Amino acid sequence: MTDLHTSEAVTGTGDRSRLRAALPALCATQITSWGIVYYAFPVLNPHITAATGWSATATTAAFSGALLVSALTGIPVGRTLDRRGPRAVMTTGSVLGVVAVLVIACAANLVVFTAAWLLAGVAMAATFYQPAFAALTRWWGSDRVRALTIVTLAGGLASTAFAPLTAALAEHLSWRTTYAVLALLLALVTIPAHAFALRAPWPPAPASPSQRDAHSRSVAHSRPFLMLAAALTLNSFAMYAVVIALVPLLIARGAGPTAAAWTLGLGGAGQTIGRTLYAALTRQTGVTTRTTILIALGGTTTAAFAMVSGPFLLLVGIAIAAGMVRGNLTLLQATAVTDRWGTTHYGRLSGLLAAPATVASALAPFAGAALAGPLGGYPGLFIVLASASAAAALCAVGGSPCRPDSTSASLH
Repeated sequence: MTDLHTSEAVTGTGDRSRLRAALPALCATQITSWGIVYYAFPVLNPHITAATGWSATATTAAFSGALLVSALTGIPVGRTLDRRGPRAVMTTGSVLGVVAVLVIACAANLVVFTAAWLLAGVAMAATFYQPAFAALTRWWGSDRVRALTIVTLAGGLASTAFAPLTAALAEHLSWRTTYAVLALLLALVTIPAHAFALRAPWPPAPASPSQRDAHSRSVAHSRPFLMLAAALTLNSFAMYAVVIALVPLLIARGAGPTAAAWTLGLGGAGQTIGRTLYAALTRQTGVTTRTTILIALGGTTTAAFAMVSGPFLLLVGIAIAAGMVRGNLTLLQATAVTDRWGTTHYGRLSGLLAAPATVASALAPFAGAALAGPLGGYPGLFIVLASASAAAALCAVGGSPCRPDSTSASLH
């Protein structure tokens, strides 16, 4: 039996209707969750530090703490998803996200601010891409790449929609009121969508039909898995440091805060454009080849940011190109497990694969803010980040599965 163990195999007409409702719901919730819980922070952080006197290093460390908690929480969340499905996990995560953003808005001191971000990290693990990917992979079976592409196309618009929106709100409201408004929007969109649109029955895990679906424990200790984890970890460090450092880099290049926020948003539009090309890329390349190429291209755009000081429109073009690469890398990570080891243990293996990468992304904003000064500014930081991407590309070569590097049949 093929991977098509989705609605057609285990559900009736009513259940298929519920399954169809899940895809647009996840599109809406990924845009909103990423836009508010993640992308609002780099836009609002200059306002936060100016209004409170807290250092940028301290506030960024709180945000990094959220990402670290997300990494640690992601593994048990993955196990729960494998067993029970996404509805309870993602609905609970939405509620926690709303509470966390409201506490951030009301935080009277840095301790409360940091604690609220740690709670936000739990919400990230339960609402961001990983649980959505697990749901789509199990529900859509052999058609998962199409579903994953649709959701990540939508998710790529998170910064496009919410970076400018957050900047516009911050021009007229305090950062606290801005976060309160965003928390209300987060509640209105994500809680009902997760509670009512993710009600399709959760199919049982498919049997392991081949070597590719080996026991998750042996896979997790294999050399290809460890090398792939190293590649994705280094790449995540570089990629997320670039995202958070882009606004201050552009301001240092002479852009205003609003223009810098719009550039960050246009990078999100680039992600959406890039993801439309991923299916064609999978037809033309093997899994190891495309992993290496995409990571190397990401490093190239990071180096370009370091070396190009203007004009501003050229920097915008680089931001869009970098977004296109990031968009493909998101789909690459979403399909990394299934391309190599099948779908049986997707939740656990993807959680294990994502954990060190998420830890790296958690440390990246803090490390970037701390290193920019000693490295002589943000251009020096971006050179170091480009070097990290080059090292990641080398690791990706060693992440080849133990079979010929041919285009994955599971994608077609």
